[in-house]
Amino acid sequence: MPEGHSIHRLARRHQRDLAGERVTASSPQGRFADGAALLSGRTLDGTDAWGKHLFHRYDDLWLHVHLGLYGKFRDGSGPPPDPVGALRLRLVTDERWLDLRGPIACEVLSPDQRDSLLSRLGPDPLRRGADPAAAIARIGRSRRPVGALLMDQQVLAGVGNVYRAELLFRHRVSPFLAGRDLDSATWEAMWEDLVVLMRAGARSGRIITTEPDDRERPAGRPRRSDAHYVYRRAGLACRRCGTPVEIAAMEARNLFWCPVCQA
Repeated sequence: MPEGHSIHRLARRHQRDLAGERVTASSPQGRFADGAALLSGRTLDGTDAWGKHLFHRYDDLWLHVHLGLYGKFRDGSGPPPDPVGALRLRLVTDERWLDLRGPIACEVLSPDQRDSLLSRLGPDPLRRGADPAAAIARIGRSRRPVGALLMDQQVLAGVGNVYRAELLFRHRVSPFLAGRDLDSATWEAMWEDLVVLMRAGARSGRIITTEPDDRERPAGRPRRSDAHYVYRRAGLACRRCGTPVEIAAMEARNLFWCPVCQA
């Protein structure tokens, strides 16, 4: 599933390519036909992202998209190709086209409905002015493990499996630590680190969490094999202590951690 940095990149791309343009909207597969009819002929005023949720604003209506595990956007210039397969939404302007396939959510919302959705989400580290206090308040009241809380979008919006594993490793926090046992100073450091990591991801389109000295090849652009400390490195030696990285299921996703560095 795309993490928050990818959704913010999409919002910026759609803003650049489509904002200010009148769109013709359609739903070739038919599942979004009513929603497309509401949007067709309107001008895209702007885009926004909050966590894993992407928004397009059309005057008093909002298009809301959550890609989930299988959703994908594709775009291009000139006339769009013939629609093939389960194409949920197509937006066409005079010069560009945008296709959406396989999202778990594609709907038109009123401003009140959008506000209601956002009220259920935790702070997004990529949104300027986001207040981390709301997240630590929820974490501090919970007996759930921190590794589960970081994946809860009502606690923290935009963090997925990669940022979860890497953030916990970078701050030497056990993913099994109860939320109420995480001290506020550690959380503040984690939040500040997460802002830096996710902004870098939003700029580059890659999640890089390792420091140069911890990579096999410290200089130059990090290779994929050097990008992470523990994510998808089960059985490999920890980059810091050499202990094999472990793996377990948490929140229906694979969790990776070092049993020594994160004891």
